[in-house]
Amino acid sequence: MRALITNSLVTKLTPKEKQYDVRDTKLSGFMIRVNPSGKMHYVCQYKRGHRITIGRVDVITTAQARDKAISILGDAAKGLDPAFAKKKKTKMTLGQFLTDHYGPWVLEHRKSGQWTLDHIRRCFMAPFGDKPIEDITPSLTDQWRTQRLKNGRTTETANRDIATFKAALSKAVLWGFTEKHPLEKLKLLKSDRSIKVRYLTATEEANLRRVALERDIRIKGERARANEWRKSRDRDLYPDLSQQEFADYLHPMILISINTGLRRGEVFSLKWENVNFERAMITIEGMYAKSGKTRHIPINSEALRVLKSWRTQSGGSNLVFANKDGSQFDTVKKSWANLLEKAEIKNFRWHDLRHHFASKLVMAGVDLNTVRELLGHSDMAMTLRYAHLAPEHKAMAVEKLVISTQGII
Repeated sequence: MRALITNSLVTKLTPKEKQYDVRDTKLSGFMIRVNPSGKMHYVCQYKRGHRITIGRVDVITTAQARDKAISILGDAAKGLDPAFAKKKKTKMTLGQFLTDHYGPWVLEHRKSGQWTLDHIRRCFMAPFGDKPIEDITPSLTDQWRTQRLKNGRTTETANRDIATFKAALSKAVLWGFTEKHPLEKLKLLKSDRSIKVRYLTATEEANLRRVALERDIRIKGERARANEWRKSRDRDLYPDLSQQEFADYLHPMILISINTGLRRGEVFSLKWENVNFERAMITIEGMYAKSGKTRHIPINSEALRVLKSWRTQSGGSNLVFANKDGSQFDTVKKSWANLLEKAEIKNFRWHDLRHHFASKLVMAGVDLNTVRELLGHSDMAMTLRYAHLAPEHKAMAVEKLVISTQGII
């Protein structure tokens, strides 16, 4: 949002669900940050990814904040780093670092930036938010981790939390806010990831498919009855679903995920231009992939049929799966949870459909490197979690010992 920042504007700004900035149309880099809590701060961005909080709007005037921003921008133009000068006066706290520096950077440079920032704040602001970065020690962080494990979090979850936190603090070192990484010597906990793969049994997959179909039938019936009611009252009718294969997005989303192993975000962002029906191929562009690398996934016969049918009924949106307003989905949590409950499937996440895809490939004899390429893993380490699902390969390997020793005894 852009506007001329004045005292009058400040009185009109209201908080929203997410933090947002109002950039001044007169002085480039001068802005107001509005937090969901209602607190507002004057901020100066003196170069890309580098900001300084000038002060709260209820403490200093717009004119005072503008003058300070001009001074900061002037120092930056002379080659002086205003943040470094500020850092030398006072130790930077984790909260200040996240708000003024890491937050703006991660939102601009990482696809999952908002999730990352929210996650760090949720996990680490309470224990460490007011502490200077250099005072966040391995001992304190290990105590935090131990308590988290006692509260029921898994080792893998704790490791992910620590890894995300350490990555953020690495930027503090790189940008000169602390001379040494405070958690450099803190190691991740050892964990056995190879056996923690949740996939659907044959019965569970059959149940999931069945209740998805039943859901379609139920929604179509409800639509037909609603249109009968509206027709009797001479009202406009809703689109007829009786001739459509699917009632809405959920069933085709599930079938595509089962047959392609796409991540949920990749399903949500998939565009028709990335679906090649002639070659039966889906292209996941690097900007939407977790690895940042483009990959191509062959479409099997079921996925091809589903996509063709869904394209016919889904309308003119460029997105394969568009929300009612034509925008991209950000969650299907409620409808997914209801479906799992009806199918009596427990401890199963949407992401586990990806595990299901990989597990079925391995159990069908597909080599792990091919599975790695289809999943888009950057290295084999992640893919090896599925290796135990192909025990016949290990059996064949050790059987070669018997063949090689025949005739010796």
